[in-house]
Amino acid sequence: MPGETLFPIQNLPFGVYRRPGDVPRVGVAIGNHVVDLAVLADADLLSDAGVWRGAYFADSLNPLLSEGRTAVGRVRARLTELLEIGNREMPDRPGLVDRALVDRTDVELLVPIRPGDYVDFYSSLHHATNLGRLFRPDGDPLLPNWRHIPIGYHGRSSSVVVSGTDITRPSGQLKAPDAPPRFGPTGRLDIELEVGFVTGDANPLGEPIDVADAEDHIIGLLLVNDWSARDIQAWEYQPLGPFLGKSFATSVSPWLVTLDALEPFRVPAPDQDPPPLSYLEEKNRRGIDLHLEVAVATPDMPRPHVISRTNFRDMYWTMAQQFAHMTSNGTPVRAGDLYASGTVSGPEPGSFGSLIELTRNGADPLTLPSGETRSFLDDGDTVILRGVCEREGHPRIGLGEVRGTITPGDPR
Repeated sequence: MPGETLFPIQNLPFGVYRRPGDVPRVGVAIGNHVVDLAVLADADLLSDAGVWRGAYFADSLNPLLSEGRTAVGRVRARLTELLEIGNREMPDRPGLVDRALVDRTDVELLVPIRPGDYVDFYSSLHHATNLGRLFRPDGDPLLPNWRHIPIGYHGRSSSVVVSGTDITRPSGQLKAPDAPPRFGPTGRLDIELEVGFVTGDANPLGEPIDVADAEDHIIGLLLVNDWSARDIQAWEYQPLGPFLGKSFATSVSPWLVTLDALEPFRVPAPDQDPPPLSYLEEKNRRGIDLHLEVAVATPDMPRPHVISRTNFRDMYWTMAQQFAHMTSNGTPVRAGDLYASGTVSGPEPGSFGSLIELTRNGADPLTLPSGETRSFLDDGDTVILRGVCEREGHPRIGLGEVRGTITPGDPR
């Protein structure tokens, strides 16, 4: 298959795409191409996976995800078999390869999931500590509950958009320290570098999910930019937490990388002190060695400049703990639901996952190679988040990228 291999056959991430003038289809990425699973289903090459055929003709991955992690794994295994060098099942059918293999430059990539619910956590010890030092310089940077409970809030799933979607600068209520509230566009538009996991159908109402079983329901990961209007959020969030300062847009990458594909990159998660309550206690705490970076481009600096590099492996609360806590009250989980990690930050200034940290809430603006400075985002700025797993002896697996460009909002 021609082209640079951005996604090796060991990866095969799932997504949804549309050819010009056609309906959406489910596909997998390989190199610079998309393999159309609907075409393969029509050719009766995926029946061994035991998945409902209509799942490949959908406008989201939700029908496929509803089949569960094991079923998605069977689809991935069957695709690996079909795409292996030497397998003749596709080449021996006249015209099938041309119909099934689509150049990625010729298609529109769509948001891969339709989340009924979206939860954003706050699970990086470094990020929580950094913000605590900014907002509570004379006190403990961590609130008393932080080491005992995976903090999270429910976002607005209707504003989850795919990478490449422009982000309109939101407006809301703003208040300077010595002035009355006013309404207008945010002046402190920020990014949040996050990793999200996506689930299948998991439990009926009233039945919690045990932490030991949590990953059985986590099908894959994607990158997330949970955009934040810091000044709107600062005025509105007490006492109930984030609201309009967060709900205007959340960008996700177009490809869902399965947890199975990432198995070679699992690593021990950090120790927890104090030990969590028993319902959150894991016998084998594992994170993912996922390298992440943030880059920014501007109208005067079109070549993206990396402003931060960090790693997902150091998250204090694991995905399993987040999921077990979220369902501990018996809330039901549906296929396609999205759970974001919260901002991923490391211990050093160059490893912070948000501008509020990188610039100390605007006090120390970043100087870009163009000579421009940024405390927060200007109109016309583009933010690109990237993620990749690399380890000697294993193929490199990328999570692709998620990007968004800021456009002007309501001038009121």
